[in-house]
Amino acid sequence: MIKTAIIGASGYTGLELLRILALHDKAIVTAVTSRQYAGKQVTEIFPSLIGHYDEMTFIEPSEIRDVDAELFLCCLPHGTSMEAVPILLKAGKKVIDLSADYRIKDVATYEKWYQAHSSKDLIAEAAYGLPEVFGRETIKNADLIANPGCYPTGATLALAPLVKAELIKNSSIIIDAKSGVSGAGRTANIATSFMEIAEGFNAYKVGEHRHTPEINQSLGLLAGAEVSVTFTPHLLPIKRGILSTVYADLKDTGSHTTASLLEVFRQNYADEPFINICEEGVLPNINEVAGTNNCSIGLKLDSATGRVVVISVIDNLVKGASGAAIQNMNIIYGLCETTGLISVPL
Repeated sequence: MIKTAIIGASGYTGLELLRILALHDKAIVTAVTSRQYAGKQVTEIFPSLIGHYDEMTFIEPSEIRDVDAELFLCCLPHGTSMEAVPILLKAGKKVIDLSADYRIKDVATYEKWYQAHSSKDLIAEAAYGLPEVFGRETIKNADLIANPGCYPTGATLALAPLVKAELIKNSSIIIDAKSGVSGAGRTANIATSFMEIAEGFNAYKVGEHRHTPEINQSLGLLAGAEVSVTFTPHLLPIKRGILSTVYADLKDTGSHTTASLLEVFRQNYADEPFINICEEGVLPNINEVAGTNNCSIGLKLDSATGRVVVISVIDNLVKGASGAAIQNMNIIYGLCETTGLISVPL
């Protein structure tokens, strides 16, 4: 059994990791940390886990050095993770980090969008954990995995086949994405309270969302050139899920149809167990993927404008965070990627 520990386990991503690992037949959780809930039982904070973690108690983060685990799933906030990860790597542990601290390869870009980096020497060592796009080998051989962000996951999966095949004008990419409230985290906040979001719908951080450089980085690697997208996130009055509507101009408008573009996606993702390409005329809905590690993608060629419109849906807490982390864990340990991740939508 793979002995795992979850650092910062009292948030939504920690809960999802605990939920998934409770049914994972090749891994076990040996410890969970939380400053806020140290000394309290896991099931007191998360009653939905009764019957799975009845004897487990949250411990202080400082006690993590004494934990019997080989893999650490780090759910700490950006800026905090970079302090804990070097200690774990120095102790010979493997780490999957769910923060943004090791995703951005250019230090100056990270520090522009986030803060000063205290362990920048480790950034180059981190493997970016989006296997459907960047492959498995670097993930399998790395001690540190930078788990992708939720918005970048949905956007990159929607765009990768088109960028790789050089079918679109990369300067024309617009990403219009909508996320459920859980994307804002579990901390109490007036802006994401029920009375503020119920029956509402709004854009936020227009032109300044921190996931923008991560999206640019991924698409730039695929294109072999700098890419700068227009990315606008929105807040949906639902618990979970991200729907990304992506627009891009085709280079050759007369050579493609909706059917031919869908075939590009089917061939690109043919062997990917978590990617579903919709039939022509069908577009995905967030409720199709809630609680799963799946990504559903549909598209339509707007022949009047020569623009392709791609729509992807993921669960921001699973494929956009904790499920992806377990998928990466499975790759590291040579397991079938779907181990512990087969589920039907909530």
